Amino acid sequence: MIRSDGHPRSGVQPREDPRRSFTPEFKAEIVELCRRGDRSVGQIAKDFDLTETAVHDWVKQAEVDAGERDGLTSSEREELTALRRENRRLREDVDILKRATAFFVKETR
Repeated sequence: MIRSDGHPRSGVQPREDPRRSFTPEFKAEIVELCRRGDRSVGQIAKDFDLTETAVHDWVKQAEVDAGERDGLTSSEREELTALRRENRRLREDVDILKRATAFFVKETR
């Protein structure tokens, strides 16, 4: 099967396209289309060349952000990501300091 933009499409093979990123405004627009109920999630995903999984995830996240569903809000997810990144960097710093300490202990003997 050929997509409208001329690229071959196979329904079973994984996407070979590079990972795409979307603006929060675009995601909100897609979520709003889903909430209206005029078209199915599958149809919206197909119309915008998105995966159904991505669209479902955006809808779920919008529900969490609106307090309609339990889970981490977008801002909480961002904070968690930043804290994990900082934690990883601090662990690397500690590891470097441990190695430096071991090196200097050896040198002083």
